[in-house]
Amino acid sequence: MKNVYDFTVKDRQGNDVSLSDYKGKVLLIVNTATGCGFTPHYEPLEKMYKELKDQGFEILDFPCNQFANQAPGSDEEIHEFCTLKFGTEFPQFAKIDVNGETADPLFVYLAGEKPFKGFGKGLKNAALNKFADLNNKAYGDKTYIGWNFTKFLIDREGNVVARFEPTVDMNEVRAAVEEAL
Repeated sequence: MKNVYDFTVKDRQGNDVSLSDYKGKVLLIVNTATGCGFTPHYEPLEKMYKELKDQGFEILDFPCNQFANQAPGSDEEIHEFCTLKFGTEFPQFAKIDVNGETADPLFVYLAGEKPFKGFGKGLKNAALNKFADLNNKAYGDKTYIGWNFTKFLIDREGNVVARFEPTVDMNEVRAAVEEAL
């Protein structure tokens, strides 16, 4: 049976990184963007990382520019922005696509394990849903991720146990991470 440890990704310098290097840790895998309304999620993510990393927690950050071109910079520019503005220390990987024919296989797998079920109820979520639908029209049945800052929680055995859309409160995300630890 396949799990996240079967995947290899690229770091910011273009080197291969096997996710099996993270065996035994609880992971939060996130597609991010530096110019998104959800970019402030970096702050609670970094706080959670600093407070929980010694318990075997890692956040794996994958910048993506497929949502309204909200991550236009180079890998180095994105990294510099995140470290200077939010003090991020968790691993940040090379910019990837998460939808379409060029979607990274890791995100195709993650979304297959925990498919998109909507952004939730409420006016803000409905507005995001309309905007995301317009943005993602080009990807058709290869739309795996609805928007930036979608988070996947991985248990210590490499299994996908939860998916959190960007509209989910970060306190709920943290509670699930703490439970997995």
